[in-house]
Amino acid sequence: MPDTIARLFRHAVSYDKPDMILTKIGGSYKPIATSEVYRRVGRLQFALKAAGVAAGDRCALLSENRWEWAVSDFAMMTAGIVSVPIYPTLPAEQIQYLVEHSGSRAIFLSSEEQLNKILSVWDRLPGLEGVVIFDAFETDDPRVTTLDDLIGHEPLTAAERDEFEGSISAVQPEDLASIIYTSGTTGTPKGVMLTHGNFGSNVRDNGLDIGLEDTGLSFLPLSHVAERMADYAFYYDGATLAYAESIDAVPKNLMEVRPTIAVGVPRFFEKVHDRVQASVSAASPFKRRLFHWAIEVGKATAPYRLKHEAIPFGLRLKASLADRLVFSKLRGRLGGRIRYFISGAAPLPRHIAEFFFAVGVTICEGYGLTETSPLVALNTAENLRFGTVGKVIKNVEVKIASDGEILVRGPNIMRGYYKDEEQTGQAIVNGWFHTGDIGKLDDDGYLSITDRKKDLFKTSGGKYITPQPIENQIKTSAYVGAVVVIAQGRKFPGALIVPNFDKLQEYALQQGIEAKDRPTLVRHTAIVSLIESEVSLACKGFAHYEQVKKVAVLEEEFSLEKGEITPTMKIRRREVERRYSKRIEEIYSS
Repeated sequence: MPDTIARLFRHAVSYDKPDMILTKIGGSYKPIATSEVYRRVGRLQFALKAAGVAAGDRCALLSENRWEWAVSDFAMMTAGIVSVPIYPTLPAEQIQYLVEHSGSRAIFLSSEEQLNKILSVWDRLPGLEGVVIFDAFETDDPRVTTLDDLIGHEPLTAAERDEFEGSISAVQPEDLASIIYTSGTTGTPKGVMLTHGNFGSNVRDNGLDIGLEDTGLSFLPLSHVAERMADYAFYYDGATLAYAESIDAVPKNLMEVRPTIAVGVPRFFEKVHDRVQASVSAASPFKRRLFHWAIEVGKATAPYRLKHEAIPFGLRLKASLADRLVFSKLRGRLGGRIRYFISGAAPLPRHIAEFFFAVGVTICEGYGLTETSPLVALNTAENLRFGTVGKVIKNVEVKIASDGEILVRGPNIMRGYYKDEEQTGQAIVNGWFHTGDIGKLDDDGYLSITDRKKDLFKTSGGKYITPQPIENQIKTSAYVGAVVVIAQGRKFPGALIVPNFDKLQEYALQQGIEAKDRPTLVRHTAIVSLIESEVSLACKGFAHYEQVKKVAVLEEEFSLEKGEITPTMKIRRREVERRYSKRIEEIYSS
């Protein structure tokens, strides 16, 4: 099993597959064989050495998911160079901070758009020596070169192969592999130092069922540790890995690649669910009745399938009919071959997981953090329990502190935060990493996440409220896209609601509500009343002091550009509260 990413790469190319990687070229997906990946990685590693970039040096990666990202990363991993992945959606000023703080000597980037960001701040980056651009590009700037120019077309000689293999063997598990900066829902990003051994342990112990016949579709940002670890696992287990053209192109790429496994975030699954519901709403009455009947049949089979028990004969006949008439078509929209999805980065709403399972698509929700490389716990197709993030993976220990905080210990725990011993000392105490998440372990060993420790609110009446369960329940409404519960220091909980605008406009049309634009629509008394009734219904199961009493319906979705969400779609609660402070005051002053 791999103890370094360098040796993981050596193992991956040993499969000698004609299609180790699939990438879009000229409008269709083309294969790249393991032998060619090996050549490109080796050539690039030699080019880096020739430029004086040595083991322990840092190089940044600023790119969308594509085969060049993987080749650049493997070239660094096999040379002992430390990679610093950066979200391509970040603005120039934030990129400047990460490149400067990490001390990156060079940066690999995807396109002219990303190059322009670097050029705009390069005069403030004295330690940055050069740029390698993936796209074809002509420039007179001696600091900029293309990846193709560095790799060339020459094969590796026997002597070069021996040297390359020697560098792979030289990398050790304790060597630093990557500095990954947290996207930061609060405060300044911290540089998480992960070793080769950290990554290797997660690839070894993740418990994922991946085989040579599998095809993965990589579309979550590789700058995020979840997709990166998943891609490493695909490569190690010999699966074919296809790179999505972009997030927007994922629906099309699913149909083209027809993957068997993919990693997503809850928002991805919510959007698929919403599109299905919108399609059903627009269908004929007969098709709507057929769909809802099929879903009920699918849900009725769920308890048997979860326990791997035989489904009663009559129900099995209904399920077969439902699958033929409805579910097979829905799965076809996902390519038709999905064995399972993996969901991470944020809590997966239970009703979304149950809906997909009814359709015949298993979503394995997991839990982890950048600091844990990332996986701590994971549901699998064999051991799946809704409302949990699964069982703790092998060789990792979890315990619940007296205040409910989840503590983790194991070979996956980071070395520490780069240039920040104080924060490292606060996060890792006696070998236990303090996650900041509140959770519980049930009698069968399944872990549940109930909230963030810092998000525990205390009302002015002295009652403690955890917002996440309330928010998740409110999001079960078809009219709600996103929600932020407000309660700290307030006399009762309120909420900022981002509606599902497609569903809301459909409702407005049915009710004859005229609105020239979104601001007018969300402030219409009938619309506010609709959202309030949906929220009230969702909160019925909570204690009286936990129930949201008033809401503010927002006119636009939370955006990355405005800093309201992270690149992995987590809501930055403090920024949202700051930006919408006037709307919040309206809730409590009316």
